[in-house]
Amino acid sequence: MSNNEKKKIKYFLYARKSSESEERQVQSIDDQVNRLKKLAGEIKIPIKSILTEAKSAKKPNNRPLFEEMVDRIKNGEAEGILCWQMNRLSRNPVDSGTISWLLQQGVIKSIRTIDREYLPDDNVLLMSVESGMANQFLLELSKNVKRGLQGKLEQGWRPGPAPMGYLNDTREHILLKDEERFPLIRKAWDLMLTGNYTVPKILKILNDDWGFRSPKSRHSGNKPLAMSGLYKIFTNIFYTGIIDHKGQHYPGKHPAMVTAEEYDQAQIILGRKGKPRPKSHEFAFTGMIRCAECGCMITAETKTKIRKSDNSIKKYTYYHCTKRKTNIPCSQKECIREEKLEAQIEAELKKYTILPEFREFALEVLNSANDKEIESRKKIHENQSRTLLETQNQLDNLTRMRYRDLIEDDEFIKEKNLLTEQITKLKQNLRNIEDRAENWLKLTEKAFDFATYAKKAFAVGNLQTKKEILAALGSNFSLKDGKLSINANDWLQPIANSYPALEKQYLRLEPAKKPMNKTKTEALTSVIAQWHGLRESNPR
Repeated sequence: MSNNEKKKIKYFLYARKSSESEERQVQSIDDQVNRLKKLAGEIKIPIKSILTEAKSAKKPNNRPLFEEMVDRIKNGEAEGILCWQMNRLSRNPVDSGTISWLLQQGVIKSIRTIDREYLPDDNVLLMSVESGMANQFLLELSKNVKRGLQGKLEQGWRPGPAPMGYLNDTREHILLKDEERFPLIRKAWDLMLTGNYTVPKILKILNDDWGFRSPKSRHSGNKPLAMSGLYKIFTNIFYTGIIDHKGQHYPGKHPAMVTAEEYDQAQIILGRKGKPRPKSHEFAFTGMIRCAECGCMITAETKTKIRKSDNSIKKYTYYHCTKRKTNIPCSQKECIREEKLEAQIEAELKKYTILPEFREFALEVLNSANDKEIESRKKIHENQSRTLLETQNQLDNLTRMRYRDLIEDDEFIKEKNLLTEQITKLKQNLRNIEDRAENWLKLTEKAFDFATYAKKAFAVGNLQTKKEILAALGSNFSLKDGKLSINANDWLQPIANSYPALEKQYLRLEPAKKPMNKTKTEALTSVIAQWHGLRESNPR
């Protein structure tokens, strides 16, 4: 081709980089365009149009501007292509074949790269080899990446950016606790697990009250958590210590934020309540009580009345059935005033209220029972360790069976996920058992604190306090004909059954008002001994 013919060729300048790896491209789009424009000026070739896109060339039919350029070349708008390297034009056999065929047919008269020119009468083998090398590079890269990801997963580390509450250690390529945000997100889980907070309410507390902000990066960060981000946290099994990758579960080495049981409980709460939305009014007991007749939730509304005597405005809150199940008839028409509902709850709390003196008597003997608890903990720890070892051996045997093609992929994945979840739960239980004695003491103290102070706290508490106390009192709250029914927690039953008689004996002795003598001391000791026995009968 003569120099005059070459000068008549009009070129499309095409620059591309992969959107999947923008930070790792050696030449950015701007660098490519500037360098190629300089080349065009040096060799005096005209540029018809500059086309740039950030798309992967790994698959065909993935680059709209590339396809537009090919169509415009076929229509005769230009006869040449100016690009950085041949691999900018294609990394797959389909697009490589299209470019090669158009060049052989003379539709494309020249392809210019930064270091050479391809012409229609050139040996097609050279171009095929270069295109094939680009395609093979991608295939090898894909294999290596997949192998690296698999190895990382099997070592217990999640590839990719760290979920909220964790940080990437770029040096060791592991995940670490984000010491600033990990505790705040754990507190958000605690609020969710009470069942008393909606996700929007938790988000508001997290961002506004606790000042949560995302980690700052080069281009973004230092922002409040979004609603979708909080839902992702509450539905991500990663926070239990399990890594979910394409349907397979791997035991992670990162520190778990919640137990498997807490995660399951959160999913039930989210599933039962769907995706809660902010409410214009807040009521203490909505979302907790159901209609005993039709099973619908009990809702509340506030009505405003003007008193004729002094024209003052008075607001009243009423609870009633929502009657949302159209297929189930409900005859409940009666509304109950909030004050009457609270009076019923206070009456129920009174059944399980003890004098402060009895709380002190009960706590005195907790330490003596602590030695028994430690011995029990040791035996449980041994059993759990043995079960963990057996389960790990089952997983190892299952993996060996897969290597020998003795089991199909589907069955292997299913059994592997089950065993992995069991191993994760067993490891979590082992961690929990180490602190069981201390936790047991705290829980027991909490139980007696509730029995001592809950009634008073309910009477003077705000909406949230009242809601939490009712939740701690029991479950299966139902309302029918204005009467509230509650299934009280098991640990409260011994108090309701046996405590009133003990309190009566104690008050009859009146130790605080009259001086103690031998007979009274022996009688009081007897009452205390009975209370200790009652305490030991409480379920742990």
